[in-house]
Amino acid sequence: MSRMAATRDGYGQALLELAENDKVVVLEADLGKSTKSLHFRKAHPERTISCGIGEQNMLLVAAGMASSGYIPFASTFAIFTERAFEQMRNGVARPNLAVHVCGSHGGTHTGTDGSSAQSIEDLAIYRTLPNVTVLHPCDDVSTRLLTKQLAKSNSPSYMRTARNKTPVLYDDTDPSTIQIGKGIELRDGADVAIIACGVLVSEALKAADALSEQGIQATIIDMHTIKPLDTQLVDRVAARCGAIVTAEDHSVIGGLGGAVAEHLSASSCTPLERVGVNDRFGESGQADEMLELMELSAPHIVKAAQRAITRK
Repeated sequence: MSRMAATRDGYGQALLELAENDKVVVLEADLGKSTKSLHFRKAHPERTISCGIGEQNMLLVAAGMASSGYIPFASTFAIFTERAFEQMRNGVARPNLAVHVCGSHGGTHTGTDGSSAQSIEDLAIYRTLPNVTVLHPCDDVSTRLLTKQLAKSNSPSYMRTARNKTPVLYDDTDPSTIQIGKGIELRDGADVAIIACGVLVSEALKAADALSEQGIQATIIDMHTIKPLDTQLVDRVAARCGAIVTAEDHSVIGGLGGAVAEHLSASSCTPLERVGVNDRFGESGQADEMLELMELSAPHIVKAAQRAITRK
């Protein structure tokens, strides 16, 4: 059994490692324990700002700090970052200030918090903003490395992390493979390409195992960066496989599936099947129950792969 960890822990660890740069500051909106920024707060209280339950204020405080030469990381639940969308748009993205927003507990995998807390639209809404990099990593190692890269970025970002533990797919021996804007090929196959992000990357790998038992070889891509999308990699796997599946714990509208669909419609028109939340809200349940209920788990990715292949 591989190691299990939550991506939010990778975020918390990255902040601690970034602390040696005295320009790095952390902002919280009453959820530091949940987003894992509390470790930074304990070590560096003088560089941590508690904004209380005031997400809109937090984004503009972060914007002011970014414009004053600091490198602000601001975190709360993904659903509550949406309260500050207008501030993200006008106060951060429009002046292109390097504020790094982390939305934890995104997606239906959050489970028992119920539909009001399960953001299934965060990747879509931040993807619409010019200048904003949008990330949804799949494990704690890639989350940590990508978060550390954001500190060197000159533009704003939104990263979604998850509460629940998922399989760790990377080790630290070769961090150069994990780069903002570059999808990672985890498995090579010629019959279908499954492009996944976040908690569904490990489900996609399970689906590939099931497909190989049927004689179908799948390419698996971890597309941790939703924007800018690695279109060169999409083009390569489209040419190699001739059929694509996207898999995300997010609405099928506007997220990874939407981004890939937009690109394919303007390039190869390769058949695409999207696995995601089908234009509905979630409900309360355990994480694995939600993946099954929302038809996001490995067996559903297998069915989507079969559908995509028949459309070649």
